[in-house]
Amino acid sequence: MIVEKMTAAFQKAEGGLFGNVAKADVGDAAASMKEKGIRLMCWADPFYPAPSIPQHVLKATVHSLNSGAAAHYVMPIGDSELKKELAVRLKRYNGLSVDPMRNIIVTPGSDAGLFFAMVPFIEKKDEVLIIDPSYPNNFQNVEICGGIPVRIPARAESNYHPPISEFEKRVTAKTKMVVLTNPNNPTTTVYRREWLEELAAFIIRHDLVAVVDQAFEFPVFDGLEMVTLASLPGMWERTVSVFSLSKGMALSGFRVGYIVADDKVMDKLYGTAVSVIGATNTAAQIGAIAALRDTAYLDEYARIHLRRRDMAYTLLADIPGTRLQKSESGFLTWMDVSGLGSAQEVVDYLAREAKVAVNSGVPYGYEGEGHIRIVHGVMGDEQELRRAMVQIREALLRLAGEKGYMA
Repeated sequence: MIVEKMTAAFQKAEGGLFGNVAKADVGDAAASMKEKGIRLMCWADPFYPAPSIPQHVLKATVHSLNSGAAAHYVMPIGDSELKKELAVRLKRYNGLSVDPMRNIIVTPGSDAGLFFAMVPFIEKKDEVLIIDPSYPNNFQNVEICGGIPVRIPARAESNYHPPISEFEKRVTAKTKMVVLTNPNNPTTTVYRREWLEELAAFIIRHDLVAVVDQAFEFPVFDGLEMVTLASLPGMWERTVSVFSLSKGMALSGFRVGYIVADDKVMDKLYGTAVSVIGATNTAAQIGAIAALRDTAYLDEYARIHLRRRDMAYTLLADIPGTRLQKSESGFLTWMDVSGLGSAQEVVDYLAREAKVAVNSGVPYGYEGEGHIRIVHGVMGDEQELRRAMVQIREALLRLAGEKGYMA
């Protein structure tokens, strides 16, 4: 069989055709659950499935279709007007002063962007330091490139900020890169400036590349500072940053991401973009321009996500056999349910008893066992969301009773 001729990373992958997979975004797992009447709180798509395109964005996108502009390619490096708007945002929100024509490339979503940011650097047997738990693609992309993910365990006791000594213990002559998701997915951790400065010093000391995924950079709660690693002294030249309009701007279906880097790196990305990622959808880029030019709607999104964060914490924080910290960013809840069973056991229980699908923590790393990820940013109707959250609470309380916690 020709599958046996695939690389090890692809042979290891499972798409759900011959067995069950734990990730909701693999194969048709999410569609199958939806058909069974299970609410999808495992899908990191804000307000899904409710209509949520701001009117000015919808108007610009539809106009691109009606005018015929959407039928044609934009260059693979991205629409020039879009890149100008992105440069404005990068200055205002990320503290980066960039040339839109030399330091930005638009990508068809941040997943493609993350892969494109990593693949130029990783060769066979290169080692890449990755915080565990974090976004599953961080690990899989390295393996696809033939590299070796080296996991840095992060735990709740340190608010998921692993000591830099844990990086030092694992660095070798084969180490080439540090991959960081900031804020972290799934823990929602917003990495503090002091810790990032220590990480930057480590990266510089060992002459490493940093790839940073900031897809969840907005919103951030409780007055925490969102620090972009590339903005720190000495880091611009050695950092490739990946951003997205999917999460904070709630435009997941538009599939617009972007990479930001020094022009010496960007020149190589410009030269290979057509082969690796192709051109991002034209209508989506035109809609993205409108979204960036008028961002007033984001204030309301931030208020909604904060309200939902507090709702999730209030309903779930006191369940026996679990541990929960308040989410620091985005629209996720990361919950330790190890006192109630394995991650998959609790996921299966909630699907059966609460008719709600949440994520097993296992795909997020070895440290994800015994944890679940709940996407509380879904559903346009907050009353419907509250009902689903109450069902999760009631089911987990029943499970805690079954485990002897309620005696």
